[in-house]
Amino acid sequence: MSAPTFVPSEFVSAELGADALALGVKLRALAKTLDDRYLGRTEVVRLLLVCLVAGEHMLIVGPPGTAKSALLRHLSRLVDARFFEYLLTRFSEPSEIFGPVDIKAFRDGVYVRRTESMLPEAEIVFLDEIFKANSAILNSLLSILNERRFFVGSERRQVPLCSMFGATNEVPNDEALGALFDRFLIRAVADNLDSFHFSGLIERGIRNEIAEARGSDAAVAPLVSLAEIRTLQTRMDQLLRFSEDFLVRYKSLVSQIRAEGVTLSDRRVVKLLKLFVANAVLDGRTTVDDSDLFILKHVWNSVDQVPLLGEIVDPVLERHYRDRPGVRRMEAGTADLDTLLSELGAIRDLLLGGNQLSDVMLFSQLRNLQDIRGALQAIDTDPARRMVSEVDNLLEGVFESSRWNG
Repeated sequence: MSAPTFVPSEFVSAELGADALALGVKLRALAKTLDDRYLGRTEVVRLLLVCLVAGEHMLIVGPPGTAKSALLRHLSRLVDARFFEYLLTRFSEPSEIFGPVDIKAFRDGVYVRRTESMLPEAEIVFLDEIFKANSAILNSLLSILNERRFFVGSERRQVPLCSMFGATNEVPNDEALGALFDRFLIRAVADNLDSFHFSGLIERGIRNEIAEARGSDAAVAPLVSLAEIRTLQTRMDQLLRFSEDFLVRYKSLVSQIRAEGVTLSDRRVVKLLKLFVANAVLDGRTTVDDSDLFILKHVWNSVDQVPLLGEIVDPVLERHYRDRPGVRRMEAGTADLDTLLSELGAIRDLLLGGNQLSDVMLFSQLRNLQDIRGALQAIDTDPARRMVSEVDNLLEGVFESSRWNG
């Protein structure tokens, strides 16, 4: 990869600029399709597409039932590419992933695998419960992730892999898995949705169940081809252009992250530059800006580092968006204002409707209000701040009523 330099956007060729912008339009349409289907996964979807454009790998961490597999499976339908997925267990055999040994060739003294439709011939790979694989599988995965090479006996084969996405219920603490974990450049959390998403979860869940029963998902047409993404990747060196101001801020953030004990290797520091460019392309830009630094919120090594990275990176993002009030904040993973306003209205009607509520129901609604308040604070716009005041007034009224009744 060429060394990052600064070249003004007008020096990016018109052809490359047009191609990047056209690809960005298609990717945003793809992102909207996934956002409409999977509630509360906006940020995970964006990160998946950023990794795909950059040709890097990503890990999704979350409990069962949080749509990790469904999301990746639907992504595979929307991208015209060879896709391979598998659920790994500690009993999984290499032949299940890399293909069976060719028995006829083996009898002739040649050790080869039949890799048709298996991982070595896939361009996008999803491995669920990836850290449950045994050492034989893990060792082969490392060479595929690192060098895009697959070894079968003495044969060394180049694989067409663009991106590998892994999923796990928890981050491994086994040192033997550290090398594989490090190869996933960024990590995302997919947790159960907050209470204010409940109505939307039910609505979309029913819609998705109906679509699955009818088999309509199988007829989904791809919105973008991997060939288009590959074409951009071959010219990535022309987009790896960064202003001195941007690099100074990046250096400062890396220093802060490392000072807080979050391991960030030099290799990852360099590779993250491609993710900044990929995020800019998704936004319809050919040059990066400070909004692309949100990627650094996802370089954690353990889930308890997530809030810490937010404290480091969020001030830079807040300043960027404060100076550009007309720019939409793309990476926010919270509910939109309409969803929050609707949920707030339902809770207000319930609390002030004059009906007697049990202690359990009252506590539940107060907790829902606190969740809404946190989501509004994360959005941090004037309308959101006005709604925070309304939530505070409602909370205060409920507490006053409780004291009076007590």
